[in-house]
Amino acid sequence: MENSTSTYEKIGGDAVVGQLADRFYQLMDSVPQFAELRAMHPASLQGSRDKLYMFLSGWFGGPDLFVEQFGHPRLRARHMPFAIGTQERDQWVACMVLAMEDIGIEKTLRSKLLENFFNTADFMRNKEG
Repeated sequence: MENSTSTYEKIGGDAVVGQLADRFYQLMDSVPQFAELRAMHPASLQGSRDKLYMFLSGWFGGPDLFVEQFGHPRLRARHMPFAIGTQERDQWVACMVLAMEDIGIEKTLRSKLLENFFNTADFMRNKEG
């Protein structure tokens, strides 16, 4: 039997997942290149931050906090009310890349996560352009 370590463990567990969610929304709130993405969110980012943190915890192989509180993520359905095209996808991914770099996630792991984040963000697209 293969002894595999989860992404959650590789990145440093709960504290690092929290740092990633915090940094992602700090960047979204302060970097001009993410203005369109920021405009899609409520004035307070705390609820969005908490949901991302809970989702990432389970997605990375840690405690499935989002599912415990909200049920199946149904990401595409939950994002349908928002017009998401390539610009919004690319801003989200770029923001996440910066957040991962800023909190010190190791480069090889960042590359793997980037591929997964891009594919997931691309699946959220629901408008042309």
